[in-house]
Amino acid sequence: MRALVRAKLWLQILIGMAAGIIVGIIIGPTTGAVDPRMAAIIGDWFAFPGLLFLALIQMIVIPLIFASIIRGLAASQDLEQLKSVGLRAGAYFITTTFIAIMIGILLATLIAPGKFIDPDTIRAAESSAAPVPGGAGPQVLPALEKIPEALVTLLPANPLSSMVHAEMLQVVVFAIVIGAALVMMPPQQSKPMLDLLGSLQEVCMTVVRWAMLLAPLAVFGLLLRLTAKIGPQALIGMSVYVATVLAGLLILFALYMLALSLLVRMSPVQFLTSAREALLLAFSTSSSAAVMPLTMRTLQNSFRVRPSVAQFVVPLGATINMDGTALYQAVATVFLAQAFGVEMSVPTMMLVGMTAVGASIGTPSTPGVGIVILASVLTAAGVPTTGIALIIGVDRILDMSRTTLNVAGDMVASIILDRWLGSRFAGLREIVEEQKREEERRDTGEDVIVEE
Repeated sequence: MRALVRAKLWLQILIGMAAGIIVGIIIGPTTGAVDPRMAAIIGDWFAFPGLLFLALIQMIVIPLIFASIIRGLAASQDLEQLKSVGLRAGAYFITTTFIAIMIGILLATLIAPGKFIDPDTIRAAESSAAPVPGGAGPQVLPALEKIPEALVTLLPANPLSSMVHAEMLQVVVFAIVIGAALVMMPPQQSKPMLDLLGSLQEVCMTVVRWAMLLAPLAVFGLLLRLTAKIGPQALIGMSVYVATVLAGLLILFALYMLALSLLVRMSPVQFLTSAREALLLAFSTSSSAAVMPLTMRTLQNSFRVRPSVAQFVVPLGATINMDGTALYQAVATVFLAQAFGVEMSVPTMMLVGMTAVGASIGTPSTPGVGIVILASVLTAAGVPTTGIALIIGVDRILDMSRTTLNVAGDMVASIILDRWLGSRFAGLREIVEEQKREEERRDTGEDVIVEE
């Protein structure tokens, strides 16, 4: 049994999750066994491995995304394939995001969770509202005449500044431009740059391997602190709202599984069995960026997705494909509009959908960022942002759930796009070639992603 636990990361994470919840309930406000101030201190100390895990991942996520996208593009060595991947990925991401938003709006309209909130609770939220975490947050969609100017700003005037300020969309665009340029250059000229990026990617993956040693402890500590702080009773008062969001996420996940069954002939059981480690880690850390290296490895090893597809689609998806976050924003906006008595007309709902898509793109894949995005969506819909105080207590649970769906969406997108772009045998052949290149790189000390 001990050997089984040591060999299975997903089992270690699952044990850490269960233990963290149980210990958190014991020392939390539910039992009253520990003084609340002492419980908070204990939770903070136990959360230290989790905070260290997240810090390690966040430290290398920008260089990892930059190197992975460029090497993923360069590995194709084919401008037609590069154009095909980019266009299809963009169309797929936009389509699924709009589907997610429509599911959220329709479900919240039908269930009307805002009608279950006591008016006294709303007044208390307004009087105790604190500033939205994360500063001003994303901007609302620009006016029609400002759209060309906004599109130009996607090209970073100072790429280093974009990296320092974690402007993810600008970093991704810069990496795509560099990758496309390297594909068009003669191999002997592009090889030195790819050598450097190959070393950078290997350094990042080494740091990731160090961080993964902390994963079970990180999961235990983060869930212990969460449960000790809010207690299970925090979910009761907002149970209808929480259930509405979770139902929407489940419906969207079912659509993902249906797409896999119809387009790839893959069963949901097969997907969940192979993806469980990445999904459990996403649920525990609430950060799709933290899971990104494991997601790419799982796609290549378990699903036989070609490295060129996985290394391009996953970093891109972690930046712009946030279906779970978009659905949550739609439900939360309609919920708060109902709670505050704000009428949501069809044009307003369309504006909410457009704003949610625009605000989701390029936001950091970090815990709690959904609340920051929500502020701009509420402003566009004319709903008081003080309503965030109503939902912030249960947001962590929903953040964990929607991050899991975001990661699942990236994995499903990679699998489907890989099958669209070539047969299974072509994918296996590319993986074998990638392994041979890695072996040659280790033997010779040189990167061989392209041949001279």
